[in-house]
Amino acid sequence: MLTYDFELALKEDGYIAVCGVDEAGRGPLAGPVVAAACILPIGCEIEGLNDSKKLSEKKREQLFDEIKEKAVAYSIASATNEEIDKFNILNATMIAMARAIEGLPKKADFAIVDGNCVRNFPVPAMTIVKGDAKSPSIAAASILAKVTRDRYCLEMDEMYPEYNFKKHKGYPTKEHRELVIKYGPCPLHRKTFLKFMDKENG
Repeated sequence: MLTYDFELALKEDGYIAVCGVDEAGRGPLAGPVVAAACILPIGCEIEGLNDSKKLSEKKREQLFDEIKEKAVAYSIASATNEEIDKFNILNATMIAMARAIEGLPKKADFAIVDGNCVRNFPVPAMTIVKGDAKSPSIAAASILAKVTRDRYCLEMDEMYPEYNFKKHKGYPTKEHRELVIKYGPCPLHRKTFLKFMDKENG
């Protein structure tokens, strides 16, 4: 259940601008990992707001625009597939999250983050496991990140239609793995995520 309990508790501790932070795209074989930071007015109601994974694509698209309208501030950032290969997916995710926080037009003074890891953030932060189902700020960030990455996958599909990115969004489905084996990786694929090809070739 989404409540502003975390944001309110932090406000009592003296924090003025608490942003929720979440990411999309840690698991795919290709493309960037996208992160978003979002500051909502405490008490702001957005009907249907929930963890992005529990919503239909159509509902996420609707909420995407409403979140942008109602947010005090929001920012969306990413780390590229090259950065994922260079730093590993966890570190690249932290980089994308830090970039999102730094990109907020109204600066946050605290971040609440979905998951269980925070590293090298520009503001004090705390993690909340399954935070996208508990905090409206994190749920909003999860939708901003997910919709942005899904839209990028459509661009990836236009660039490299043979991989059918519009269908699987880069995730390691059976079809996607078979297409990578058939055509070889494209420049958007994460080389460190293609270990299954070693088995195929070995």
